[in-house]
Amino acid sequence: MKSVLRRVLVPVVALIVGLLPGVIAVEQASAVTKMTQSQAASIFSAAGITWSSSGGCTTRSNSTCTSFEQINSTTVYGVRTLKQASGCAINITGGTEVGHASGTYSHYNGYKVDISKYTCIGNYIHNTFTRIANRGDGYPQWQSGAGNLYVDEGSHWDITYFNCGGC
Repeated sequence: MKSVLRRVLVPVVALIVGLLPGVIAVEQASAVTKMTQSQAASIFSAAGITWSSSGGCTTRSNSTCTSFEQINSTTVYGVRTLKQASGCAINITGGTEVGHASGTYSHYNGYKVDISKYTCIGNYIHNTFTRIANRGDGYPQWQSGAGNLYVDEGSHWDITYFNCGGC
C-alpha cells in the first residue's frame, strides 16, 4: 500500500510543483528487474558467453558455485553488450552467489559479475574505457562511457553494472 501511494502521490505532487520529469527519471532508475538462473543462462548462452565455477554448480547459497539467480537484467545485458562490442571470449566466474563483499552494488544484489582474465578482453577494457583512480582496496579500475566499472583484481575482472552499457 505504501508503495502504491508513493507511486501515485509523489508524481501528483511533483506535477503541481513542476518537478515531474525528474521524479519519473528517479522512479525509472530505481526500478531493478531481477532474472532467474534460467533466464540469465539462456541469454548468456545465446550470446556465446560461458560460465564456470570451482564447484561445478549454480546454487546461490554455495560460495563455490556461479549463480545468476536474482541477477539484475542490466547486468546480464551489460555482459552481453561487452561481448558484442569487444568480440572477445567471456567466461563468467562469479555471479550472485554468497561469498563476495557486501554492499548496495554487490554481487549478491545482482550488480556485479567476475569474468576470466583473457588477453583480448583486457586489451579491450584498457583501450576502450577510461583509467580512473584505484578502488579503495588498491585495485586498478576503468570506467566505461556508460559509468560501469571494470576492476582488475589480479586473477579476474570484477565488473559493476549500473546500466546495460547501451544495450
